[in-house]
Amino acid sequence: MLENIKAQEEERKRIAVMIHDDIGNRLNILSLWLNNLDTKGDEVIKKNIYNQMSSLIDAARSISHSLYPVNLESVGFVLYVEELIANLSHKINISMQVMPGFEKKDIFVEVQLYRIIQEFTTNVIKHSTATDLWIYIKDYPQHMAVIISDNGQGFDYDLVKKGMGIKNIESRIKSMNATHKWKSVLNKGSRLIILIPGNNEPPNQNSIN
Repeated sequence: MLENIKAQEEERKRIAVMIHDDIGNRLNILSLWLNNLDTKGDEVIKKNIYNQMSSLIDAARSISHSLYPVNLESVGFVLYVEELIANLSHKINISMQVMPGFEKKDIFVEVQLYRIIQEFTTNVIKHSTATDLWIYIKDYPQHMAVIISDNGQGFDYDLVKKGMGIKNIESRIKSMNATHKWKSVLNKGSRLIILIPGNNEPPNQNSIN
């Protein structure tokens, strides 16, 4: 399973980088040329073409980003999540607390964790009445703890566990050899607790309760 997820991520990354670096850059160059083009007064035509070009650039960036977080490694995990938070600020209030001592993780782990936060947030926005969402991250000697919670109406795990959102999150957690626990109370919100091991040994299940 781990090898399948890694292979999928590599393929996603290859396509995303191609869209981001090749198509995206070509569109930007075309946009610059268009901006300097002398259309002899045909400003309406120029404006329409420029607007379409801008839309194409945004679409290419969006497709690339949805396939794989191309800039995560260069920007850093925390800043990349903060960018996600900023982009969703018009839909829901998200606050993130990263405790002192947090250290950079393996890029595979960071990508999976970013995807989990993204999936959880998307599910909350789509299916919950929540107005606030909280992300808490802390490094311990043996593992990293990640807690994501919201103030929505909660859910019945047995009724939604087969949904793609939950399955995707749990598959990514499993790929990191991590332990997790859902805590959801109807009308009182939901919480996902994840313990990601700092070595090849899984964290103690008892420490998550």
